[in-house]
Amino acid sequence: MAESKEIRCYQYVNRPYERVAMILRNDAVGLFHRATMAATARAGSVAAKLKINVAGFEIGKDVKVELTALDDTVHPPGEHVTPAIALEVRWVAASAAAFFPAMRANLRVYPLSTDETQLDLVGSYTPPGGLLGSAADALAGRRIAEASVHRFLEEIAARLSADLA
Repeated sequence: MAESKEIRCYQYVNRPYERVAMILRNDAVGLFHRATMAATARAGSVAAKLKINVAGFEIGKDVKVELTALDDTVHPPGEHVTPAIALEVRWVAASAAAFFPAMRANLRVYPLSTDETQLDLVGSYTPPGGLLGSAADALAGRRIAEASVHRFLEEIAARLSADLA
């Protein structure tokens, strides 16, 4: 079995935390749907397409995104007073899932200032295919996984900004 790989990224939303938190509490799955231009939303999950650019070509894979937990009683790293929300998210390929890595992530959202909110995502994935999958991950898979996670978070931040405009 291949070793789990960690990915970290962050993004900013130029909107107040309270408004961002309201959207996440009320409709996180809908937000993921709108952010990824998904075709169909289902209760607790969403079919979406994660996209990246490789050598000038946009490639994508349909994925199923699930919100597995939401906790609005947490705090930002190193703080004990400032409010934050933690969302546990999981996504897998919508088809041929055994050939693509599954991702589990924790998305922590907290205020940076009165008008700016930070999105921090820490996730892990296991490359499929045992040793062969690990070798492919070392060659290009990790860069593709990182790019798709960064793009996913960028799309969420852009959608939050647009929804709260």
